[in-house]
This record gives sequence, structure tokens and C-alpha cells, in this order.
Amino acid sequence: MVGRANRRRRALSRAFFSRDTTLVAREMLGAILECRGDGGVTSGRIVETEAYLGGDDPASHAVVGRTSRTEHLFGRPGNAYVYFIYGRYWCVNAVTERAGRGHAVLVRGIEPVDGIDLMRARRGIFGTERGLTNGPARLCLALGIDGRLNGVSLQRGPLVLREGCAIPDAAVSVSQRIGLTRAADWPLRYYVTSNPHVSRTPSAFSVGRYAAAPGARS
Repeated sequence: MVGRANRRRRALSRAFFSRDTTLVAREMLGAILECRGDGGVTSGRIVETEAYLGGDDPASHAVVGRTSRTEHLFGRPGNAYVYFIYGRYWCVNAVTERAGRGHAVLVRGIEPVDGIDLMRARRGIFGTERGLTNGPARLCLALGIDGRLNGVSLQRGPLVLREGCAIPDAAVSVSQRIGLTRAADWPLRYYVTSNPHVSRTPSAFSVGRYAAAPGARS
């Protein structure tokens, strides 16, 4: 029942993604990331994101320009950019703003909703949901997201971002991004405060409360 209810939710439009990347990163919190793949449908509610700001962001893949790896990062807003790290893991992003800019939002953590047993089997974790999807590589393993989905539309097909529940500003925390050496102090990580499916915040990080920007949803 839960899965069918979520699939009745509308996909987020390209207009949603064609806005300021930091605003999209904040407003993706609460949206449902759904993947149809081998074994069935899995999905989760997004609880953690990071914004990457194109060629002006030293931590973004866009700084190297268009390459075979980054081609889809420069694609249409509302498409997926899926990349490989450490020779073994995948990470999934939503392309934002406009084609050619290289802006995107990394999905860092989701709260499992549908297909939880399948997620556990893929991760080899049983009897718990904690630690199942708190991190970009972990959630991709759990949902079955890999390079075959690089460049696909997030409005239809095997990978969809759907409308979810609104997260109030008071429940959103902001910190610098995790695991970076360049632009490491930029406060572009957004997450649902105290949610157990958010990746661990390093103790040295400065964490603040989200302040709504002009044009944000009320």
C-alpha cells in the first residue's frame, strides 16, 4: 500500500530543478527518491543533501569542464548525474539551474520507505534500518542505483524524484559539506535535524539552523 501511495505522488518538475541550487538542495528534503530495478521498487525520503555550484565551486566536478565523466553534470536540470568513486561506489545527484552550468545536488541520506527488505539484502544488513541508507554510497547500493542511470530524467522511468512531505525550516540544519579538502568550509549541506538516517556530522563542524532565502517555499 505504501509503495502504491508514493507512486501516485507527482514527479518533481524540471521547473523545480531550474532554480538556485542551494534552494533546490534545501527543498529536496522530504522528497521521495524511487528506483525501479532488479528485484523490485525501492524508495526513501530524502533527509540530507549537498549543493555543488559548478565551475565556481572548487569541490565540484564541473571545475574540470566537460569530460566523459562529467558530461551529464552539464545536462538538463532534472536529470540524474551518477558518478563512481573509490573504484567501487556510486553517488547520485540531481542536475540543477540550467543546462551547461554544471550545478547539482548530491543526495547524501534517505529514510527508507519502500522495498526495505530488498535494500537490506543488497547491503547485507538485516534486522535494522539504521546505517542502511545514511550516506551517498550506501543509499545507492540499497536502491540499486549505478552508472546505467547516469543522465536519465528524474521525471519518469527507472529513477524518479517525487513530491514528498514538507520539512519546516525549524527542522533543517546546515553545515559544511563532508569529506572535502577544497571549499571545505562552505555551508552547503542541508539535513533534517536529529533524523537517524542522516550521515554522521563530524564533531568539528559548525552547525546552524536554516534561514529561508527569498523565493523559498513557506
